[in-house]
Amino acid sequence: MVNFKKLGLSIAIAASLVAFSGVSLSGEALEVGKVGVTAQIQGLERVTQELVAPPFLPKHDQVAKGGPQIVEMTMEIVEKEMEIAPGVFVQAMTFEGTNPGPMIVAHVNDYVELTLKNPKTNTMVHNIDFHASTGALGGGGLTNVAPGEQVVLRFKATKAGVFVYHCAPGGIMIPYHVVSGMNGAIMILPREGLKDEKGQLVTYDKAYYIGEQDWYVPQDKDGKFKRYDAPVIAMGDTMEVMKTLTPTHLTFNGKVGALTGENAMTAKVDETVLFIHSQANRDSRVHLIGGHGDLVWRGGSFNDTPATNLETWSVVGGEAAAALYTFKQPGLYAYVNHNLIEAIMLGAAAHVTVEGEWNNDLMEQVQKPGPIQ
Repeated sequence: MVNFKKLGLSIAIAASLVAFSGVSLSGEALEVGKVGVTAQIQGLERVTQELVAPPFLPKHDQVAKGGPQIVEMTMEIVEKEMEIAPGVFVQAMTFEGTNPGPMIVAHVNDYVELTLKNPKTNTMVHNIDFHASTGALGGGGLTNVAPGEQVVLRFKATKAGVFVYHCAPGGIMIPYHVVSGMNGAIMILPREGLKDEKGQLVTYDKAYYIGEQDWYVPQDKDGKFKRYDAPVIAMGDTMEVMKTLTPTHLTFNGKVGALTGENAMTAKVDETVLFIHSQANRDSRVHLIGGHGDLVWRGGSFNDTPATNLETWSVVGGEAAAALYTFKQPGLYAYVNHNLIEAIMLGAAAHVTVEGEWNNDLMEQVQKPGPIQ
């Protein structure tokens, strides 16, 4: 018997690919300027970047050493089931098996060269759209790969900042892939490093990368969350939930509580931490309870003068932002989306555990709780 639901989804996938192919560049167009580009990058040092799972960043220099480089890395697309909350499973689509996908780091005028692999065990066509790049739908028009294929994309990093990347295979498939976990971030540092509001060099002791994800998990008539065998099978029901524009879960780094307890971010008093926050689909508002944004690069733009001493900062859908804070007190800090309904009830919260000596000058319990006098 024909499974018409699966057949319909397959037809939808094929139709989206046909629609998307219209914006792909022809071989002739790709040849334009090729000789000049080859001469320009010839002789540049090639460095391989070993990608790591969030919330961590790959090894990198905060200030560029020497001239531009070709920074090359490989990403594998992984379709897999993920448990995003206790007993709640999704058919996720990911870069390198994590949500968010791994952070990429380069400097302005470097070339980012990505080998993107779509294993034959996957069920869908995928690609990648870099908001940090210029042209061809952020590379999406040049990176469509079917299961069993790979592609190599190179782009010049001309804009300094932190930027989202995500899968965008065309049509209705774009939001489905993004809200199924297929997004991440890339940081393009100024070659001379980050500057404060006075134009002075600032550095960080640690950096953490938080990817906020909205999930839309279907439920049965009894309110129990459904479970599926593959992304293509989950698609129809999930899209119905997506139409409500109301997520069932919000996570930092792929699971409710992923950055709490033993997995909390860590720091020490007087350490400066760079927090990079990405949201590929919905607006968010970041707040560090007990701390501040000493420097905040709104919209993630490192070429702009950072805002100072913010209590909460916005991250609009489809962007990443960066904030720098030097911890002054030890203890537990909550890093949250300050729509507190979304933080506490839906899961958009993380912790930072800070070690050091308490400073009573900054805060002191003058009198312990007791009977009213």
